[in-house]
Amino acid sequence: MSQPRPTTPIANSAAPKSAGPRVRLLFAEDHPVVRKGILAFLESQPTLEIVGEAKDGKEALRKAHELSPDLLLMDMDMPQLNGLAVTEILHKELPKIKVLLLSGHSGARFVLRILQAGARGYLLKEASAQDMVNAIQVVAAGGTCFGPEFAQVALTQLVRKNTNPEAADELTEREREVLVLIADGLYNKEIADRLGVSTRTVETHRENLMNKLKIHSTAGLIRFAVANGLVLLPEMPPA
Repeated sequence: MSQPRPTTPIANSAAPKSAGPRVRLLFAEDHPVVRKGILAFLESQPTLEIVGEAKDGKEALRKAHELSPDLLLMDMDMPQLNGLAVTEILHKELPKIKVLLLSGHSGARFVLRILQAGARGYLLKEASAQDMVNAIQVVAAGGTCFGPEFAQVALTQLVRKNTNPEAADELTEREREVLVLIADGLYNKEIADRLGVSTRTVETHRENLMNKLKIHSTAGLIRFAVANGLVLLPEMPPA
């Protein structure tokens, strides 16, 4: 019999006020009690619209095609198809759907696979309910959400496998600025505001970066920036 997995606290969290269109969210979790508990909290959030739920990876993939949510919040350990497999398929077939992975363990062994699959965030189930909502909003807005523990493991692995200083030298100064801000988790409008340019200009720089570096995902740009020393990751706090 499988061991029970930790659940995310869902009580005593104030719901944020709705501002603008709600995030259309599909939630996939195989454990029925955990699924219903988290759904009950998410449905109370005025910034979210729950368009569906799934109990395994194949159902999550099918419903993602049927419902076209803005974001898929999904347990990484799913039957039929695991969360990484679903993320990878969606990244190729429906790249507009952002994926935020949820898990009961740190995911240290799967850091590169999580990034390569195209996930936009990774959240532990022990996170607070408000942290979950915040992560959903950040990812839905175009940012990324990976904790410092995840980042430290990524740093070690990425530096070993993805250093490419020659490609970094080909970037213009403005492209480097945009790349660093992307790696810092900012989305296009925030980058535009920071640099004093239009959102369309940022989109053009992003396209140029992907073409020059032969990278076709935000996660790939982040990997490149970290591996080539363009951004510094926070140090782990002392135990």
